[in-house]
Amino acid sequence: MHSTVSEPSAGRDHLRSTADNGLKIVIVGGFGVGKTTMVRSVSEIRPLNTEETMTRAGIGVDDPSGVETKSTTTVAFDFGRISINDQAVLYLFGAPGQERFWFLWDRLFSGTLGAVVLVDTRRLDDSWYAIDRLEHHRMPFIVARNDFGGPGPQHTLEQVREALDLSPDVPLIDCDARDRDSSKKVLIALVNHLYALSAREITP
Repeated sequence: MHSTVSEPSAGRDHLRSTADNGLKIVIVGGFGVGKTTMVRSVSEIRPLNTEETMTRAGIGVDDPSGVETKSTTTVAFDFGRISINDQAVLYLFGAPGQERFWFLWDRLFSGTLGAVVLVDTRRLDDSWYAIDRLEHHRMPFIVARNDFGGPGPQHTLEQVREALDLSPDVPLIDCDARDRDSSKKVLIALVNHLYALSAREITP
């Protein structure tokens, strides 16, 4: 089953509070990978975020390698919403990326149907914890490589799959988290993956 995501509308009836299915989705990944950016780019409501300015207190605790220009960080979670159709909406939760806030992840996973692991090939090692926790919770997920709109990737998706030791069943796609259409495609890929897994479970 394939899904489409509705475009934002100025009409209040677009944000239906009576949707039959509210699907909780978590976006996880390392520090500075683009989780807050993705929630902001795709949400049809004004996103809730808990970004704070990075201070000298994080020196020696946080690792800014590869994202030295980043000046803010999420300290709890980001929240947004996007409609799939008249009956279903996605509630998006962006998890904090810094290691000192990872203890919050297990709470965010409660009631979650699936997850997006956002990765930055400059910091692939930061993706291991996210994948490990999702596998521990037996939560379906897809992996999206955020290219930040830069030059062509230095590694193929198959090389990234091999580096992350991903199962062939886990979808791996490219995206630009700053772009709404690109972020929508990531969410659609996740929803379709969840539908496919569900259909597989009920097939005799």
